Amino acid sequence: MNDTTMRAISQDAIGGPEVLTEVELPIPSPGPGEILIRVRAAGLNPTDWRHRGVSGLFLGEPPFVLGWDVSGEVVAAGIGVTLFEPGDEVFGMLPYPYGHGAFAEYVVGPTRAFAPKPVNLDHIQAAAIPLAALTAWQALIDTAKLQAGHRILIHAAAGGVGHFAVQIAKARGAYVIGTASAANHEFLREIGADETIDYRTTDFAEAIGNIDVVLDSIDDENSLRSLRTLRPGGLLVSLRAFGTTELATEAKQLGLRAVRMLVQDDHAGMTALAELADSGTLRPTIAGVFPLEEAAKAHALGETGRTVGKLVLTVP
Repeated sequence: MNDTTMRAISQDAIGGPEVLTEVELPIPSPGPGEILIRVRAAGLNPTDWRHRGVSGLFLGEPPFVLGWDVSGEVVAAGIGVTLFEPGDEVFGMLPYPYGHGAFAEYVVGPTRAFAPKPVNLDHIQAAAIPLAALTAWQALIDTAKLQAGHRILIHAAAGGVGHFAVQIAKARGAYVIGTASAANHEFLREIGADETIDYRTTDFAEAIGNIDVVLDSIDDENSLRSLRTLRPGGLLVSLRAFGTTELATEAKQLGLRAVRMLVQDDHAGMTALAELADSGTLRPTIAGVFPLEEAAKAHALGETGRTVGKLVLTVP
């Protein structure tokens, strides 16, 4: 490797974690409105192992380098960039889904997909935030217009998106109910949940009601059952981008709304999250940290579905 190439984790085939291999690629150059970032840490999300293992998703067929969450330093700025300059520490989400490539030593992205890294967080913590926390922010604040006093049900509340959603909802003054296994209930209370439900032993659809907003990342069956918990006029936000029209149809018949959401890169959202992080209101929980070359191990752990918080790759 020399000063024109970089290490990256790529794959030539769809498959299990074993298809991920370390390769040498040219260091990209920033175009107009873009910055080149020296990656210090890159967060993992379920979409990473889905794209690695399932053919026909957004990215088509490999080869490709996965990864959307980035924290690092600006190395170079393209024409017209005014927000950052070389040496600035930034974090953000590469445009989803086609701006992937964070699992590498360097990555290029549009300037306004990034914000200054929170000063109170290191690169590992910062890299854990973007995609998951932006998803929660855009679902609860932009889409649901969550207000103080609202009752919100968050499914998979101990997961990547879920644990950020709990904290964002509490920062807005909402009453938060989270579903998770019993082993994670204490964790949820520590980050602000007002009530917890063990989805393994309790039928949440029977246990609670009068909910203003439901955030569901599990599946359409769970979303359909969740409609029963909503008050008249309530909103369900599904993070499953693909599904049948049954969910929206059923919601409309019940006098409710159900929408599907896909996260977007967002300078304003990242700036708001940075402010929450710097104030101590938003703290990422790190489930595990792996060096770049052990990306396959991180994928294997993530796919178990039993992690609390986020997995992160470090790029020394």
